[in-house]
Amino acid sequence: MKRLLAALFALLAISLHAQVPEGFSEITLDVDGVKRQTIIYAPKTSKEKPTPVVFVFHGHGGNSRNTVRSFAMHKHWPEAISVYPQGLNTPGRLTDPEGKKPGWQSGPGAMGDRDLKFFDAMLAKLKAEHQVDAKRIFSTGHSNGGGFTYLLWMTRPEVFTAMAPSAAAARASQGNLKPKPAMHIGGTADPLVKFEWQQVMIDLVKKTNGVSAEGTAWAKHCTLYPSATGTPFIAYIHPGTHKFPDEAPALIARFFKEQAAAVK
Repeated sequence: MKRLLAALFALLAISLHAQVPEGFSEITLDVDGVKRQTIIYAPKTSKEKPTPVVFVFHGHGGNSRNTVRSFAMHKHWPEAISVYPQGLNTPGRLTDPEGKKPGWQSGPGAMGDRDLKFFDAMLAKLKAEHQVDAKRIFSTGHSNGGGFTYLLWMTRPEVFTAMAPSAAAARASQGNLKPKPAMHIGGTADPLVKFEWQQVMIDLVKKTNGVSAEGTAWAKHCTLYPSATGTPFIAYIHPGTHKFPDEAPALIARFFKEQAAAVK
């Protein structure tokens, strides 16, 4: 029995180690007395030279480990630091009213701004341990995570270079955004965050960024609307549902890289 238990513990240790491959670390931060976790990928050179940062926020009911797999921003942009935070149990606007699943605050001041404070703590941690390129910081997320990306845009506009929310309609952010390069990913058959709600956000961002009325093809399902002020917008409108498109991470990384290259 002792040998069996020892073998089981050894297998568990190997399994846990395998979940955090080389280049990754799991960080715990104390935010107002609450332990908050995040998974971070950092290239070896991030302590030696200025390095871009991408924050990736999971949807309601998701978790950081699944986000590592589904977004895999570290694979599409290995030269950047990729941050995959873990949300806390949160009542959902459309599902989970009792708040039994993890997510993110939906508006400024909600839940004591616990997640905005968490973001601030993560960024401070990164700046203390890596050479963060302050001119090249990005955020993306799906569903509730996309809504939180819009909230970060609203409340921390000076921090970010560009944003890429997916399947989100952030009512709290409407009318409170400053011009910034952005990509919005939305499915026309989304039964949860209805596309007409998302269209309101798309129209708002277009107006905010002062983009051209006519766009050009940028990739499959993607239309690029240029802006004379350097704040282009990409509408990535696919025919799918609420599911995050498999092709989206590579396109998000491409967009972020283009915006990183445009920064002077």
